[in-house]
Amino acid sequence: MQGCEKCMKMCGTMVLVLGILFLLRDLNIWHFWNIQWWTAMFLVMGLGKLGSQNCKACKTKK
Repeated sequence: MQGCEKCMKMCGTMVLVLGILFLLRDLNIWHFWNIQWWTAMFLVMGLGKLGSQNCKACKTKK
């Protein structure tokens, strides 16, 4: 994914949080949604794409 520094940090943060949540689920510490990791990753990728399409810094970078 390409984008400005702000968008890259936001996507990195979302991926990190998602990874921690799934790690807690794998360790049977916290049970939450009944979704697979790839579904959550597609959601994060979609949110990142929507965010970069609406970011003024990303639009000027292109």
